[in-house]
Amino acid sequence: MGAFAQSVALVTGAGSGIGQAITAKLVADGAQVLAVDLTPSEDGPGTAYEADLSTREGNRGAVDAALNTFGRLDIVVANAGFQHVSPVADFDEDRWDSLLSILLTSPFLLAKYAWPALSAAPEGGRYIAIASAHALTASPYKAGYVSAKHGVLGLVKTLALEGAPVGITATAVCPGYVRTPLVEKQIADQARVHGLSEERVLEDVLLAPHAVKRLIEPAEVADVVAFLAGPGGRSFTGVPVTMDMGWTAR
Repeated sequence: MGAFAQSVALVTGAGSGIGQAITAKLVADGAQVLAVDLTPSEDGPGTAYEADLSTREGNRGAVDAALNTFGRLDIVVANAGFQHVSPVADFDEDRWDSLLSILLTSPFLLAKYAWPALSAAPEGGRYIAIASAHALTASPYKAGYVSAKHGVLGLVKTLALEGAPVGITATAVCPGYVRTPLVEKQIADQARVHGLSEERVLEDVLLAPHAVKRLIEPAEVADVVAFLAGPGGRSFTGVPVTMDMGWTAR
């Protein structure tokens, strides 16, 4: 019997990267997981579910699918996201809207729609948002992403206060740069706006704020999420859980 036997989790952005690692960890520890993605991996861990999280219907449908499939919902992990790198003067307005929709509005809607089920969770509901070190600090050329992640941290604080009377905890995991497709895809954009070769971007841009000069592995983030969702995480709520390689220590 794993640590999450009998528990049901919903993980968004579960088709790859951090979300897939979190899903795999929770499944390995005994949870039943609805693995939500715009393009879900049918051969990945968990029960694949396709949803467009930029819509209210997509978020509500994901919560309803978890309840209809498994009969309960104990853990929500709001992880789905993407990045757009551009100076403010050139920042595409539609991309701004899309970033806020996926990175901030979707986490809110998931909390709203899952609230009754999380309130009824026998061991207490757990809401975990995968934020970023960019919820705590900023970088140039990422106005949409940084704004949304700061908003997610505010959302988590509010959820923690409202959730306390009904047994729901809410936390925001704030990693530095993680070895994911999202990070790999932004290297060319970072090279363009900084005027660097792609070979120099990893060391001179991405890892520059890390005191420890390496990328975080998705499995490391998954381990932190499993801790927060388990018995050891009961006293964590309303806070950023920072794993940023010393980025914000400066």
